[in-house]
Amino acid sequence: MPITTKRKVPQSVATLDAARRALHQLSDRVRARTQRGFFKNCAGDTFLGVPTASARKVAKEFAHLPLADIRKLMGSVVHDERSLAHMILRIQFLKASEAGQEKIFSFYLRNRRFIRDWDGVDDSAPYIVGPWLLTRDKSLLYELAKSSRLWDRRIAIVSTWWFIRNGHVDDTFALAEILLHDSEDLIHKATGWMLREAGKKDLRALEKFLRRHHVTMPRTSLRYAIERFPPEKREVYLRRRNAIP
Repeated sequence: MPITTKRKVPQSVATLDAARRALHQLSDRVRARTQRGFFKNCAGDTFLGVPTASARKVAKEFAHLPLADIRKLMGSVVHDERSLAHMILRIQFLKASEAGQEKIFSFYLRNRRFIRDWDGVDDSAPYIVGPWLLTRDKSLLYELAKSSRLWDRRIAIVSTWWFIRNGHVDDTFALAEILLHDSEDLIHKATGWMLREAGKKDLRALEKFLRRHHVTMPRTSLRYAIERFPPEKREVYLRRRNAIP
C-alpha cells in the first residue's frame, strides 16, 4: 500500500480562513439586527454585528493579507468581511511605498465593483483614492461623478475629504455642482457632508456656493451643508429653500 502524505494547506488560504474565523468569533446577533437597518442596498447580505473597534483589531492582526485574499473578502456576501477588507487596505496603503500605494490604488479601482453600500465607500475612498490623488491629476473623480453607478459617484465626492483635510476645497465644490441634482439620496447626503467639511476650511467659499444653489439644491444636501451654521442663519436658508416646490 503506497504511503500517502497529508496535503499542506497553502499559507495564504490558512491566513484568510484565520482572518474570517477571528472576525466571525466577534459576531453579535443583536447588534447585527440593528446594523442591518442602516443599509437599504444590502438585502442579500449577512451581518455579523462586529463592533468597529473589534474589527480594526482583526485588521491589524491580518494586515499582511495578500491582495488576492483581500479581493475575496471584498466580494463576500458577509458585510463585515467587506468592511474588514477595506480596513486592511487602508493599513497597507498607509504603510506602503509610493509604488506600493499606486498598486493598492489601482487594485481598489479595479475591484470597486464589489462595493455595494455607503460605508464601503466611506471607509475606503477617502483613505486610498483621496491621498493618492491629492497632488495628482484629479480627472478620474470627474469621470466617476458622471458614472451611472451610484457608488462611483459617491467615491468621487467622498474622496475629496482628504483634499479638504489638506486645505484644498476647490474640487469639492466643483464635484458638488456636478452632483447637485443627483437622483439618489445617498449622493445628496454625501454632497452635503463634504460641503459642510469644506466650509470648516473656507466658510466664505461655502457661502458663495450656497448663494448660487441653496434655493434649488436638494433639501438633504442643504441641511447637511449648513449643519454648523448658527440656528438663525440655518432657518433663513431652509425657509428660502422650502418656499420652492
